Amino acid sequence: MDRLPSHPVAVLSLDLDSFESAPHTHPQAQLIYAISGVVTVTTDEGTWVVPPNRAVWMPAGVEHNAKSHRAVQFRTLLIDQADLALPDVCRVVEVTPLLRELILRLAVLEETPEGEDFRASLTHLLRLELSFLPVEPLSLPAPRHAGLARFCERVRMDLAHTVSLEDAAEALYMSRSSFMRLFQRETGLSFAHWLKQARLLEALSLLAEGRPVLDVALTCGYESPSAFSAMFQRSLGRSPSAYFAGRKDYRHRHR
Repeated sequence: MDRLPSHPVAVLSLDLDSFESAPHTHPQAQLIYAISGVVTVTTDEGTWVVPPNRAVWMPAGVEHNAKSHRAVQFRTLLIDQADLALPDVCRVVEVTPLLRELILRLAVLEETPEGEDFRASLTHLLRLELSFLPVEPLSLPAPRHAGLARFCERVRMDLAHTVSLEDAAEALYMSRSSFMRLFQRETGLSFAHWLKQARLLEALSLLAEGRPVLDVALTCGYESPSAFSAMFQRSLGRSPSAYFAGRKDYRHRHR
């Protein structure tokens, strides 16, 4: 997957029952776009979750791995960044309707040698359309402090367990105030905000698998579906049941 594309934009298509890559890099920038299912992308800086109709922007040369827990359709754009003023950090980005259609059409053209002029025109339009609009908070920063990183990983492995600020500080043999300062410095978030983000991202993956809202709520540490749904609505503007509703299967749309 690290081949140099012969065009300024190349599209790789993956429609799989499940997916997990080893850590790797690309010499090109990358846009990982989810059509259906949820893709999780991890780097040394943190984790990004890509629900349908969102994408993760990955600058060239950043080591990362990607995975899904269940069936997923996604398209990866390998983009020559020459002459493009694009971000040099990872982020979840909005995929506009036009950008979505350009990605899907170029994915089909990858399989046909004809129509080079048409492909060149689409590629030019896609490069013009690339934009990075603010989207929902779908990332989770990773601390570099070794002890804090291990603690955060343990928390993520058992989100149903409630961890108080006092418990967190004690786990790292720190005072409450020292832990708060360290956590804010390492992640840019308070512990409470980080924990909410961790639960939200896990919930998205579980909902994409078709898990019932009650099951997701309890797994992610909420006492009731109503409490979980209220958090989800505040964070993403839609209820859990509505978030994945009406997603389309684009595999054969342009064939």
